[in-house]
Amino acid sequence: MPVAQINILEGRSDEQKEMLIREVTDAISRSLGAPVESVRIIITEMPKQHFGIGGQSTRKLGR
Repeated sequence: MPVAQINILEGRSDEQKEMLIREVTDAISRSLGAPVESVRIIITEMPKQHFGIGGQSTRKLGR
């Protein structure tokens, strides 16, 4: 049972996250030969102030 954990910044729509789950599931199924039903996807959303680039939060950078 393949499990993929994906960390993303907050702000994506539910539709975008559904598409991400679908696309990653398909890629894992194709590349590993795993049945789609056995693939698990975990999405963890981070607040923008919890992620930094170059010493500043992405919120402060406006990303």
